[in-house]
Amino acid sequence: MAGGSAAPSAAPTVSLPELRSLLAAGQARLIDVRSREEAAAGTIPGALNIPVSELESALQMEPAAFQALYAAEKPKLQEENLIFFCQMGKRGLQATQLARGLGYAGARNFAGAYREWSQKEG
Repeated sequence: MAGGSAAPSAAPTVSLPELRSLLAAGQARLIDVRSREEAAAGTIPGALNIPVSELESALQMEPAAFQALYAAEKPKLQEENLIFFCQMGKRGLQATQLARGLGYAGARNFAGAYREWSQKEG
């Protein structure tokens, strides 16, 4: 998709097969934006849980502060596959739009969300 004509509600998405291959290649940075309770009940392996309510402040933290709070390296702006997901897709979309607004050009939403992952992978 060339040019800046995409509707503001649109955000790039990633499909389950695409996500699988990115994960297998170690090329995806996954962020679970559901609540801590939801994430504790089961998440995609390797995902970092940052509830959507605190995502904006998390992505604006100094890397050292982010590392201290989340015990993980802060995603870099140039990260190519920064993939957000929630339970059904809506919060993942919000998170993707938020991250893109902060300059994370590689932010994408796993539209199938954890529901699809748990059905196909569970």
